[in-house]
Formats: sequence, C-alpha cells, structure tokens
Amino acid sequence: MKKKKIGVYICHCGGNISDYVDVEKVRQAVEGEDIVFLAKTTMFACSDSNQREMVEDIKVNNLDGVVVASCSPKLHLLTFRNVSVRADLNKYTYVHANIREQASWAHSDNKTGATEKAIHLVKAAIAKSRYAEALETNKVKAIKSVAVVGAGVAGMKAAISLSDKECDVVLIEKESFVGGRVAQWDSLSTTTETGKEMISRLYNDLIKRENITILTNSEVIGNKGSVGNISLTIKKTPRYINGSCHPEDLKRAIAICPVEVPDEFNFRLTTRKAIYKNYPSEYPQTPVIDLKNCTRCGACEKVCPTVDFSEKEEILDFSVGSVLMATGFDSYTPAYGEFGYATLENVITLPQFKRLIDTQYGKLTYKGKEIKNIAYIYCVGSRQVDGENTYCSRNCCTSTIHAALTAKSKFQDINNFHFNRGLRTYGKQEILYADSLRSGDIYLQSYEDGLPTVTTEGKKTLVKINDILTNGRKMEVEADLVVLVTGMVPRADNSVGSLFKLPKGRDKFYNEIHMKLRPVETVIDGITIAGACQGPKNIAESVNSALSAATKSYSILSKGELETDPLVASIDPEKCTWCGACEAACPFDAILKVETDQKVIAEINNTVCKGCGMCAPVCEPDAINLIACSSDEIMSMIDALA
Repeated sequence: MKKKKIGVYICHCGGNISDYVDVEKVRQAVEGEDIVFLAKTTMFACSDSNQREMVEDIKVNNLDGVVVASCSPKLHLLTFRNVSVRADLNKYTYVHANIREQASWAHSDNKTGATEKAIHLVKAAIAKSRYAEALETNKVKAIKSVAVVGAGVAGMKAAISLSDKECDVVLIEKESFVGGRVAQWDSLSTTTETGKEMISRLYNDLIKRENITILTNSEVIGNKGSVGNISLTIKKTPRYINGSCHPEDLKRAIAICPVEVPDEFNFRLTTRKAIYKNYPSEYPQTPVIDLKNCTRCGACEKVCPTVDFSEKEEILDFSVGSVLMATGFDSYTPAYGEFGYATLENVITLPQFKRLIDTQYGKLTYKGKEIKNIAYIYCVGSRQVDGENTYCSRNCCTSTIHAALTAKSKFQDINNFHFNRGLRTYGKQEILYADSLRSGDIYLQSYEDGLPTVTTEGKKTLVKINDILTNGRKMEVEADLVVLVTGMVPRADNSVGSLFKLPKGRDKFYNEIHMKLRPVETVIDGITIAGACQGPKNIAESVNSALSAATKSYSILSKGELETDPLVASIDPEKCTWCGACEAACPFDAILKVETDQKVIAEINNTVCKGCGMCAPVCEPDAINLIACSSDEIMSMIDALA
C-alpha cells in the first residue's frame, strides 16, 4: 500500500484552545509521525484565509488526507470536508480532532494535562487517517414536495415561500381553522396591520396557488421512509358541513344549538355553540361542528341544509421529500392560586386581557366591574426559580407594554402598574417602552427571591412589592384587574414530535442542530423546524425562521436527487442470523427485516442510517460493521490514545 502523506492543522481558536493547550507543543509532538508531511498551527482554522491555504497545501504537496484539530465536528466537519473537495481530494479522507470541547474546555484547570490530552487526540486522528479510504455518497431520488405541519403564521409563510419555488406543498393544520395564535389578536406591536388582517392576507394568497393543498382538522398519524421520500398518513376529521353554509342559515343553526362550551379562541372568556364559526379571521369560512360536544339533537339540521352528519373520517396518504414543522406554542397556564389565579375573580392572563381590550369599546369592564387600575405581573411561567421554565419568553414584555398602551389609548382613566424583574424590549421594541414611560405608566421591579404578592383585604385586591428601583421600599397597589404576563411553553400535545422522533432541548422546545450554523435543521434528515415550536419568538422572528426553513427544505429537494453520507452500518449476510437485537437498538428505524432465498437477515436503509454504531455492539455474531470505523481504524486509534 502506498505510504500516505497528510497535513495536520492545529487551531488556536482565538484563545479558546490556546489559552489552555500549548498548540505549538502539540504541533511538535505530531510532526514526527511517519505519514505527517506537514504540521501547522493557525489562529482560526475555519477562516477563509486558512481554508485557501489548506487548498493550496493539498494541491502543491499532493496530500492524501487532512487532519484539523479544532472545535467540535458538529460545527466544522462539513467546512473542512468542503475544503478537501475544493482541493480535488475525497472528502471522506478528512479526519477531525476535537481539542476544544474535549481538551481545552474540559481541562481548563490543568493546562499541562489539557496539552497532553490534545496530543493524544491528534495522534489518534492521525492513526485513523492512515486507514481512511475514499468513499462515494449514496444517491437517492427526491420527491419535490414538502409537508408543512402547522398553519399558523410561520407555516403559512413557509408554504407560500415553497410555492414560489414551484414546489408542491401539503399544509396540515390540526385545528378547524388556520391562522394559529395570530388570528386571535387584533392590534399587533410594531405594525399597523392587525392579526386578523395578516391572516386574511396570507390565506387569500394561499388559496390562489394550485400547488398548495390545505388540510384542516387534520393530523399526521404515521410516517415512514426517509429524506427524499417520506410517506405520511394523515387523519382528516370532517367538518360535518357539506358545502358552503349560507350566512343566515348558519346564524339560525348557531342560535338554535342548545350546547354551549368555553370558547378557546376567546381564551375561555366567552362560550360558543357546538356548531360555530364566530370570527371573520377564522379560515376557511366554512363552519364546523364540534362532535365531541355535540348532542346530535338534530336542531341545526332542520335550519341549515348543509349540515351532514353522515360525513366520515378520512385517512389520506401523501408522499413528500421533506417535512417542515411549524406547530407553534401554548401559553402558560398558571397553577391554581399562583398570584391569585383561579382563586380571585379579577386575576386573568395576558392573552385573556388582550382579547378583552380587543373586543370592548367605551368602558373597560370585567365581570360587570369597571376597570381603572391594572397591575401587570411579569414573568409568570418564565424565568422560574423553582419551576421547569427557567428560560425567558422574550416577547411577553413587548406584548404587555403594547397591550397597556392600547388600553390607555382606547379607554379613559386607565392606570398601568408594571411589576417586573427587568424588561426585555429589545431592538425597535424599545420605542414602546419609551412611549409607555411618557404616557405615565409606573414600573416596579423586584428580585427573583422577592416576587410580588397578590392579597385581598375585604373587597380590595392588593399587589405588594419591595421595589428595588426605590431602594427596597415597600409599595402597594390597589388593582381592579391583575394581569398575569404568561410566557410561551411547548405544545402540550407532542404526538407529532414523538412520531418523527424530534429532539428537544432543555426548555422542551424542538432543538436545532446549531443555533447559528444550522438554525432550522434537526438531526433527523429532511425535517426542518420553524417558528415558536423551536422556542419563544415574536411574529417577525417566526416569519424569518419559516422562510429559512422553507429555503433549506427546498434546497434538499431542488436537484431531484440526494446525496447521503456513506458512513453507515453494513451487514455481512453470511454472518447475520436475524435475532432482532439490532432493530431494537437502532434509534432511527434504519434496520429492516428482509427475507432472502436462503434465510431472514437484517438490511440497512442507507438513507436513514446515521452510522451511530448502536447496533454493532448488540450483534452477537459480529455481522455488523461501520464504514469508516473498521476494527483496524478503531484499534489504531486506541493504540495511539493508550
């Protein structure tokens, strides 16, 4: 076998590595290895200038491979593979050594030990490079179609963006109407457009497009396949309205319906009937019958001829190349008694308050009482000291201040008192905070260990705080209405996330691969995420992430053919006896049971397999091998480390 020539590059990472690892000592320790033709240190290996130098080195010296010792391969493995490609070198001959997370950061209290460990890690990478072979990617045909799950503002914008790219779209919404949370709002902060107008504009744009299929009352209940060819099973619940219901017939049907249930669209402030379509911003315009609460009395059928209880549930099958998740968020529901919630009748949440001021005129009232003094308690359900939601929901401060300004401009003699733990009105939203101060709103601030309290004295509701802005002075406000500023939390119904095995972060929202480098991709190939299902976002941020996810989904499918990583597991059919252990161990459902002429064996779905190696150690006959992680490679790395 020809003796290899490789280049080794050791990165300072701007001090992230070199502050704790003597990179020059690492270079000196490895430059004597028999296959190392050149060894260099560099301030930033990922910089354009160093990448150009690497390309030049590979071409001039006819290198057979490259090792870069830098940060996590999660960040820059693809970067340096692409460098190899630009230098006409097979990208799978590149080997990455992580000396930042595994040496520098892990042993920042022991510089000598960190340096020694870094030397061992680089030598192990060189040992692996000795056996690294040129590999070819697997090619798979891709269906130029994307399923967008969730028809809120993020899902609708993503669908429109994909449609503009001449990509077929299936827009799937679990609720009876599209629009998500934005459809529930009237006035919006930092724009003159209302939520209703925004959703109307987007919906009217959607229905004009022949390459978009809109499915409401629908949810994904099954999926199989892999990126490029994903088969979805969708359950569609009927509306039980056959055709377009005449407005007058609908009014009579709603009036005659004897069933009343809390209206979730109105945050349970009011009730609705079992047959309903209550708001102009609810699209499609066809009403729906809530069969869970309907008594089947038949009264609506007598006055509205389009009511049809014979409609059946449908199971639909679609094949798509990629799936874009935009399933949104839930608003935090305070615990019983939290700041008086559910125990005091004048304590409501921010979403309820926003609906209240959007739907009232003249005087602001709640439960028959006129409202003058409003106390807003911030960070309810966010930045919890003892709870699970330790994150900041980011948009609540802006939303609250905007609602307070709206209340003050719409109703007379409103006094706003903001009980906060520090404001987060970032960017242009700072203008709202300035407007609030100029309008006379009062801000009272507390520490995390001194939260405001809500108590009653007779018929009075008092909100008390030790205000740090006045050096800990005890302050007290008699409030007519207490508004709990509730944050965003992940959807309680996570069935679709579990179905696709989407990873979650510590905040329980869906997790991207990297917040800066791959902000809308997940570790499941072909599945992208957008909007507030990924974490708290305002409308503008949700739209931006939706456009990004749409572009990424389209880029996967645009060529009609996919290249998948060849670093996967392989089965030796002679050794395999099919015990099923590998199938049970695989977290990606990449192992199939197949029947040959001689026997039943395991088969790897190369487009799904991640090469994680979970299957290899459970295979008793040793029939599974990992490409690029052969026994020779692994043993050589162990020898170098030992």
